[in-house]
Amino acid sequence: MTNHLKIAVRKFLPQTLLIILSSFSAKEKLWTPLLDAELSQWDTYLSYRHQSDYNGNAPVDPKGKVIKPIGLNPVGYDVFTVSEKYGEPTLKVSGEIYGSLISKKEYENYHLRLKVKWGDKKWIPRIEKLKDTGILYHSIGSMGAEYWRTWMLSQEFQIMEGHMGDYWSQANSAIDIRAYIPEGVMNPVADPNPDFIGFGTGEEAGGFCMRSENAENPHSEWNTLELICFEGKSLHIVNGKVVMILKNSRRIEHGETFPMTRGKIQIQSEGAETYFKEIEIRTLGSMPNQYLKYF
Repeated sequence: MTNHLKIAVRKFLPQTLLIILSSFSAKEKLWTPLLDAELSQWDTYLSYRHQSDYNGNAPVDPKGKVIKPIGLNPVGYDVFTVSEKYGEPTLKVSGEIYGSLISKKEYENYHLRLKVKWGDKKWIPRIEKLKDTGILYHSIGSMGAEYWRTWMLSQEFQIMEGHMGDYWSQANSAIDIRAYIPEGVMNPVADPNPDFIGFGTGEEAGGFCMRSENAENPHSEWNTLELICFEGKSLHIVNGKVVMILKNSRRIEHGETFPMTRGKIQIQSEGAETYFKEIEIRTLGSMPNQYLKYF
């Protein structure tokens, strides 16, 4: 190798390395972390310590007077806390009081991912039931709008033992899900092949659909959940498997239909101790190519 060529290579390699590192750095910055010790990107809303006889009505005191919700950003409650329990910032949701973390920002066309793991405790009214929480997306309007008077109008990525990735409608939301209704079974089941069926307000299928398969890891292990939302379409992904395919996200107001594609993100406290970590989000300019086939 000539001296001139050696000099050229020496000059070229650092520049190439710089370009590679810059590209890698730019790629990594696409993801925005949403979790820090102060929960600075979230608000907190708490409703009630629900009882086992809760019937959907607002709870009342011994004199029959309606009890007001605890409210927004209350002081002195440890329902949502962050620690280094698992060697990195980890959100603990105690589940003791029904409520939610609510993102301060609204999001549209995004990819959200996080890791979730069950704790050990359960609280009334879910002591005898499966552990339960969830991610509520496209959240808009007032808090406490749905049946449990805890969460905003939204679409739900269900997180329940054995049911990670199920869909639930919250308040007056509706959506179309690629699903079928097995003969003799009440609950529709998500499936990548059948046609889309309407779920939620005003739809015959109701507001609930089971995931296409149980992709949840054993109880003591972390699960990676991903939510992809783009122009009214969404995917629920559990440990790398697409378990729910949805489109035409909407809300129903006085018989009229309106698109519902943008809103805040809520993380539920719903009677079960739960841990979350590595919560991050990135904006999407299009539906990722590998998922186009589902629609």
